[in-house]
Amino acid sequence: MSVFFLFLLFILLFTVPVSPSSSPDRYTKSLLQPIQRRPREYLELANPLPSDFLVPSCTHQIFRYSFANTINSPPFSTHYTPPFDCPAPWSHVVLDLRAKCRGEQYDRIAGVWLGGAELLRTSTAEPTQCGIFWKVRKDITRYSSLLQRYDLNLTMMLENIVNNIYTGVYHITVTFLYYKDNAAKVPSLVSDPNFGLLRDKQRADGVRMWQGLGGLYEPSADFIIPISDRGDKGFWFRIESELDSPSKGIRIPRNTYRAVLELYVSFHGNDEFWYSNPPNSYIKTNNLTTERGNGAYREVYVTIDGKFVGSEAPFPVVFTGGVNPLFWEPVVGIGAFNLPSYDFDLTPFLGRLLDGKIHRFGFGVTEGIAYWLVNANLHLWVDRKSSKVHARSVVYNKPRLKIKRQSDFKLLDGSFKVEAESRALFVGWVKSSFGNLTTVFSQNYRLKNVVSFKNNGAYKLVKQKVRSNREVRVSNDRDQSVAHVSVKRGCPLTLITSTQPGRKKKKNTYLLVTNVSHALSERYMQGNSASVVNNMQDSRGWMEVEDHSVLSGAAITRQSVAYRNVFGCYLRAVLASKGRLISDNTTSGCLSSF
Repeated sequence: MSVFFLFLLFILLFTVPVSPSSSPDRYTKSLLQPIQRRPREYLELANPLPSDFLVPSCTHQIFRYSFANTINSPPFSTHYTPPFDCPAPWSHVVLDLRAKCRGEQYDRIAGVWLGGAELLRTSTAEPTQCGIFWKVRKDITRYSSLLQRYDLNLTMMLENIVNNIYTGVYHITVTFLYYKDNAAKVPSLVSDPNFGLLRDKQRADGVRMWQGLGGLYEPSADFIIPISDRGDKGFWFRIESELDSPSKGIRIPRNTYRAVLELYVSFHGNDEFWYSNPPNSYIKTNNLTTERGNGAYREVYVTIDGKFVGSEAPFPVVFTGGVNPLFWEPVVGIGAFNLPSYDFDLTPFLGRLLDGKIHRFGFGVTEGIAYWLVNANLHLWVDRKSSKVHARSVVYNKPRLKIKRQSDFKLLDGSFKVEAESRALFVGWVKSSFGNLTTVFSQNYRLKNVVSFKNNGAYKLVKQKVRSNREVRVSNDRDQSVAHVSVKRGCPLTLITSTQPGRKKKKNTYLLVTNVSHALSERYMQGNSASVVNNMQDSRGWMEVEDHSVLSGAAITRQSVAYRNVFGCYLRAVLASKGRLISDNTTSGCLSSF
């Protein structure tokens, strides 16, 4: 058995009482002695984009900006113009964000908006003294109606602090890549590990093979209306408690025949690790000073005129300073560079919205505490052959939320269980030049969460499972199926922290053994076509901490991303340790177990 794992075993067996309010938490790692001598690239594993197999028809650098001491400052904003050398329509448009940083700095949340509509929710990696860099690529074709306009600003919010301690400045470049239908294929991808599936031969159907999970946005909407704040501190609404319910009034065009809401959300402060929060009774009984309470259940919901129209238990993204920052170098947590968004088909509600009046679209977080950043984009498709369509909401099955809670604790030890289940069904029809179409939107999810404390609170175990299913069916007046889209999502999470005092010579230090195992699995169906994505990550390690700075430690992270559809498979598996990729393998073979 290695010395590393013997050390882990020693800590697990001989932990002593430490306040359970100290973990999980956020840390910086720049007090560590740097291993590398030059800047190192960080990455988030994901399946390839369709455009990764194409040469862009043109590129347009939108801005280059350095985010230094930007706390409490307005976001950076610059005028956007579409490219003159390759005008719309485009087959694909990709947002390419490049970042670099050097010094000591916490992870920071960031957003990119075009005309107030969010294009990307992202966070930063924590730098080293020798420097790091990374890139994020996201397909933004669904925003084509905005990308064609000349009267909009592109805005980025990244609140950063630079002083004598936190010296890292985030240097950001944002470029848009535009692709036409006749875009050339990439001539050779043999040397790029991201495209191992093409090492043997070029596939004529390579572009189709990697179509994403955006069937609700095909074709892209005619109009996109941001449901967002004013923008002086970013366009996101800030939700401080479950009593907060920000909203925005919107008048819907009366010839709208289809509507989809795209929700962006991230969690911070006392709710950054909401899935590990104990109930308030545990905090009060033990006289703890932590404000991380309200238990471990959260639900982000959407309303129209105060009436529920959809909800989601969000994926628990771990940012690069979370739990153990050594886990996230150079491979960051799932979703850390490209946070997932959540889709709600609002077509069944058009019968209430097409009256020419202003309706209020709002958000809330069930049992949420400070703070959550939430906003959305409303995608609308209009009938250009008519100034007004007819619609009616037929079925509104008020969601049935069932929650079971169980607490069993004595002083600092015990366990807390939460089980929640929600189901909703909405039906409505719209009569336009496309016919009389009925849309059925159903959604349900189940959440199971257990938070356990042992060793007088020094050992903490979190186990959570979330399964959700969204389905949209469209039929004509002869009850024939016109369209069918469904997404099934699974998000298991296991988190362990075990704490003990640090070395005797350093009174203000402590040792923390950590383990994070989580996954994001999606099964997507559009008509008779299916695709599956499995993204699994497992991280184990320990660190010695002074205040919130890591003095020493070690970590191992394993991750695999597997994608499959009718055209083929893609699999990439990596192993990272001590800030380096130990192995990185990509294949196009379909495993029997996948």
